[in-house]
Amino acid sequence: MATMTKGKINVAVDNIFPLIKQFLYSDHEIFLRELISNATDATNKLKHLASIGEFDGDTENLKIEVKLDKDNKTLRVIDQGIGMTKDEVVKYINEIAFSGAEDFLEQYKDKKAEDAGIIGHFGLGFYSAFMVSDKVEIRTKSYKKDSKAVHWSCDGSPEFQLEEIDDKKDHGTEIILHISGDSKEFLEDNRINELLHKYNKFNSVPIKFGTKEIIDPEWQPSEDNKDEKPKKIIVDNIINNTQPAWTKKPSELTDEDYNKFYHELYPDALDEPLFHIHLNVDHPFHLTGILFFPKLNLNLDPTKNRIQLYQNQVFVTDNVEGIVPDFLQMLRGVIDSPDIPLNVSRSYLQADAAVKKISGYITRKVADKLQSLFDKDRKNFEDKWNDIKIIIEYGMLSDEKFYKKALNFYLFPDTDGNYYTFEELIEKIKPVQTDKDRNIVALYTSDAKAQHAYIEEAKNKGYLVLLLDSPIVAHLLQKLEMDHSELSDQKQPVKFARVDADAIDNLIKKDETKVSKLSEDEQNKLKEIVEKNIPAEQFAVQLEPLDSDSAPFIITQPEFMRRFKEMQQTGGAMFGGNDFPGMYNLIVNTNSDWMPKILKAKKKQAEYVQQALDLAKLSQNLLKGEELTRFIKRSLELMK
Repeated sequence: MATMTKGKINVAVDNIFPLIKQFLYSDHEIFLRELISNATDATNKLKHLASIGEFDGDTENLKIEVKLDKDNKTLRVIDQGIGMTKDEVVKYINEIAFSGAEDFLEQYKDKKAEDAGIIGHFGLGFYSAFMVSDKVEIRTKSYKKDSKAVHWSCDGSPEFQLEEIDDKKDHGTEIILHISGDSKEFLEDNRINELLHKYNKFNSVPIKFGTKEIIDPEWQPSEDNKDEKPKKIIVDNIINNTQPAWTKKPSELTDEDYNKFYHELYPDALDEPLFHIHLNVDHPFHLTGILFFPKLNLNLDPTKNRIQLYQNQVFVTDNVEGIVPDFLQMLRGVIDSPDIPLNVSRSYLQADAAVKKISGYITRKVADKLQSLFDKDRKNFEDKWNDIKIIIEYGMLSDEKFYKKALNFYLFPDTDGNYYTFEELIEKIKPVQTDKDRNIVALYTSDAKAQHAYIEEAKNKGYLVLLLDSPIVAHLLQKLEMDHSELSDQKQPVKFARVDADAIDNLIKKDETKVSKLSEDEQNKLKEIVEKNIPAEQFAVQLEPLDSDSAPFIITQPEFMRRFKEMQQTGGAMFGGNDFPGMYNLIVNTNSDWMPKILKAKKKQAEYVQQALDLAKLSQNLLKGEELTRFIKRSLELMK
């Protein structure tokens, strides 16, 4: 008759279990992930032993099973893996300072046990079961010949019972959890199904949870009865895909396979991903994965469908802050690395040397992929530019190495639908858009419709106008100007100016001097009339001898003021807390045919000034409401 052993678990405190319940994991649901990780670990160990000739049994159809018994309030996790002898139970369960996986790796380190996909620490992971249980039992039998099955039980105190049993014939381990009253949610099928899909839907060993009814794949309707109902059969309900796309080589996958996997990860995603990046590195750390560039739109929720972090196909978290660079967290996909522990704090991850290397590798890999896409199919890259530019700009502003690489594929679109790299842009505009101080001036618009009049005036001068409408582009322009501010025999400074920042002749000043049609006295009188009839708190009047066919009044906002205002809105406290004043320049074109009318008019002087001002406001989309109504009435009167 088997003898029962009683004893105390070898821990450093009188009772570790209250501490486990309170502190080991923030989410009690993690217990199931831990137990399945251990079961996977045990299964992969057996497969490895078979591969090196130390186990001659069948390893083809090994699986893990999760069983619920609501009546007896138990949850069971059963594997067909390596199992344990009585001595191993004492060592790995009772002496929780040891790790079964670490010991196993040490024993087989020369036989590539790492390749068996061993998840790790059996000790503390197993004890997470006590977070949801009043009592835990283990029934286990080692794969070793002539080994005896054993039964271990513990009710959450440091005392345990251990005995040999005769009613377990097959190798493997069965963990029986007697679910506590405050954790009865874990006796519900839907809850367990939810957890299995959350943490283990890509587990490397098949997981059975109940059965399901399907149409028999071998069934064929009889020729005599076309209305015959299909024959149905009961099969195991396997909840996981054991070979997800990221575990395969890129050469084994088509674009269709990648898209199918994308929707397997994110069933509620409506759009196809723009493109993917397959990650695979063995040194100096192990990492595999697939990242997808999603189609960005206003409905994109950054808290949903995030990048998922796995450790050996076991889900860890979808909060990848510190592992994936900030600018890439709008991407989707999977990262899997055995070098990232299952249970650590985010602050630990951010300080970990391996994690920092992973972050750097991912950044480099994304940059290389974008360059490759640009080189292979530039037209396709240009077509997707609006969907990816914000991510690239964010990366250029937050990572210097990425910035340097991205300069080769960052695109500057113009208002006619052409795209230029930075180098191509400078080469294109340098002959025409170099000012008298040798600055190369790149003109741009942030809204082609609202700034249409200014764009047309620039084009009439033969200038190219870029369309730069990203919310963070002002930051990037600032950086580009700082990095290209040197004036030498070989280099010229580069400046960016929005087309409505000043009169076009002031944005790119040439050597020629413009002559005003008005005398100095007339100009002084004109300035006095205009200033008398406009709100001084909104406009600073500036007289300029522009082309006669240019608008009589032009409203501008200085580039530096407007740009820093935009940067303040998207950059927070970095640019100070006070808003820049909403002050505009009012450029009065002294060569406009409208100016002699204003000077000669007596009764309608104020009316003419207001009309010219309203026309300028209209071109800047600043004329609204009551002011717009008055402008329309005045225009009708002036036409009479």
